[in-house]
Amino acid sequence: MSALLEVSELRAGYGAVRVLQGIDFSVEAGEVVVILGANGAGKTTTLRAISGMIDATGQAVFVGRPIIGRRPEQIAAAGIAHVPQGRGTIVDLTVDDNLRIGAYQRRDSEIASDIDRWYTTFPRLKERHAQQAGSMSGGEQQMLAIARALMARPKLVLLDEPSLGLAPLITQELFRTLGELNRADGISMLIVEQNAGLALKLASRGYVLETGTIVISGSATDLAGNDDVRRAYLGI
Repeated sequence: MSALLEVSELRAGYGAVRVLQGIDFSVEAGEVVVILGANGAGKTTTLRAISGMIDATGQAVFVGRPIIGRRPEQIAAAGIAHVPQGRGTIVDLTVDDNLRIGAYQRRDSEIASDIDRWYTTFPRLKERHAQQAGSMSGGEQQMLAIARALMARPKLVLLDEPSLGLAPLITQELFRTLGELNRADGISMLIVEQNAGLALKLASRGYVLETGTIVISGSATDLAGNDDVRRAYLGI
């Protein structure tokens, strides 16, 4: 595998509050990587720093090009899609319109076929294609947020707590679909998730953040077998 995203000494925060203390991590092409940690550890801040939503320092090289300091739309155009915590759909627009907005930077002729593809992947979205996004269930909105991100045909998808607020069966279905997309399309994913059990089953590698510092890293299998991780995040 070749390096897709390489991050070193990443520091970020909000105003005078420093959240990330200089972290290093990477995502390889075709890989799923998970970041675990308690609330306030810096997980969401990490994704926001990578996608250009907040100011950051350090190095983040994506497909051989530095991205720290670039605007969010430039980072999106480079091939990074961000599915933020709390769905991120445009609630007053229909499902169809949300998907078309996901392709706003594209100029090719395959947008309609991609919409059909994601309707096939997420059949409930097709059933509700003319419905306002804000009137759908949380699970349906999460499916829409992911499909909209994929409309950009990204090389890397950042997913911030995709299971947040979802029923267990919907969460299982969503993670199964993410796994299928990774295997079938080779879409790389960097996932922040508190459901450590599901996340580690999906991922190949992971990192554990504590107060803005990476304290444990390794393969998903090793993390799932680590006593500290098991007690803190797996409840066993």
